[in-house]
Amino acid sequence: MARAVFLVCLLSIVMLVPTSLAQGLGVNWGSMGSHSLPPKNVVQMLKDNGIKKVKLFDAEPDTMEALAGSGIQVMVGIPNEKLAKLADSYKEAQEWVKQNVTKYLHDGGVNIRYVAVGNEPYLTSYNGTYVKTTYPALKNIQKALDEAGSGGKVKATVPFNADVYESSSNKPSDGRFRNDIKSNIVEILRLLNDNKTPFVVNIYPFLSLYQSSDFPEEFAFFEGGSEPVKDNNIEYKNVFDANCDTLISALKKVGFGNLDIIIGEVGWPTDGDKNANGQLAKKFYDGLLKKLATEDGTPLRKKKLEVYLFGLFDENQKSIAPGDFERHWGIFRYDGQPKFPMDLSGKGQGNNLLKGVQGVQYLDQQWCVLKSDVRNLSNTHPEVSYACSMSDCTSLGVGRSCDLDQHGNVSYAFNAFFQTKDQDVRACDFNGMAAIVKQNASRGDCLFAIQILNAGVRPELSIFAGLFLILMSFFTLM
Repeated sequence: MARAVFLVCLLSIVMLVPTSLAQGLGVNWGSMGSHSLPPKNVVQMLKDNGIKKVKLFDAEPDTMEALAGSGIQVMVGIPNEKLAKLADSYKEAQEWVKQNVTKYLHDGGVNIRYVAVGNEPYLTSYNGTYVKTTYPALKNIQKALDEAGSGGKVKATVPFNADVYESSSNKPSDGRFRNDIKSNIVEILRLLNDNKTPFVVNIYPFLSLYQSSDFPEEFAFFEGGSEPVKDNNIEYKNVFDANCDTLISALKKVGFGNLDIIIGEVGWPTDGDKNANGQLAKKFYDGLLKKLATEDGTPLRKKKLEVYLFGLFDENQKSIAPGDFERHWGIFRYDGQPKFPMDLSGKGQGNNLLKGVQGVQYLDQQWCVLKSDVRNLSNTHPEVSYACSMSDCTSLGVGRSCDLDQHGNVSYAFNAFFQTKDQDVRACDFNGMAAIVKQNASRGDCLFAIQILNAGVRPELSIFAGLFLILMSFFTLM
């Protein structure tokens, strides 16, 4: 009997430990949402899922403090806007390292492994804005890390977009760096190589499909359903492998063919475009995770890949200049709940399905919608334009999750604004055409979201603020 009890207890413990992830797997944690989840809850979710690597786009103190003691390997980020100052002043680089790296490197602190200097600074759409400042900023940060005694553990690198290299024939073997930035790239490569630091690149098969109507859809995935690209004796069956090996060929041509590579971002959006939906996102991630689980690498580099999924959560304040899909890259919704089942082990056994953030606090179960007696919907146009300019309406449209009639479109816009404003009663008026309702306003697969309580705001303070606003409105009317 004692032995049986012991075996049952042991089995219970084993079942509580997350199945190992696909090797080399990490996630990007962005912060461009109007309402953020408590960082400690997010870190606990990462641990619950067995995720041991995270890439940040800044070094926000609350996030860093939440990561302290977690053991999670961290890549902290420096925004592009700071590159010029860091390039011009070594003292600025020293201060940045002191405040954002060495401050957290103590027993029970943050396991910082990389500093990402800028984010895709050589992107063609930036028109060379950051080309002259990236290398000197990188050099100063690495020097400051070395001087602080952290350079042996923490390495400075630069996450690049895949547009820094190209192939005139679309064959990976013809890969080369763009002529306009080649000399700048080689400068950076030399520094990375000297410090044994990986080259970080962001690869997006979705964008290949988005940018070209002629792109074969199945080539964006991993199931081999399209005509392969033949390159010498190699057949490429997906654009991810082809893209990685195009980079490897480019590195070889400038003498750095053995430099380690990290895939800094890869993912698939779930809304905002006809090809951005949960079904295709799940198909992409299932294929990617299965590939990572094999540890086969790519045809030109047969070794396991280090890959950071992009990203954790939808971010409703991201720029939509590249496309409306930009706000829908999360594998989790805005409230930290998984969008679809995802087996992080890549083994397809369903033993390590994605777990959501626990303890999420929502605002009241109420929605702001267009009044049913409004007949002249043309009067709503300026109100909808204003609401969408101040919130997120990128789920609206043909082929998107909210393909609604005109009345539904107006209600969605009103509710998006109302929730963004923390359900302030004054945010549900719209020239007398809106009303607050208690019945869920969602339609089919179109979610009329209830916003979460913003991180750092205690519930009792939120209630007090609401009462204060009501009282202020009352006295104003008097």
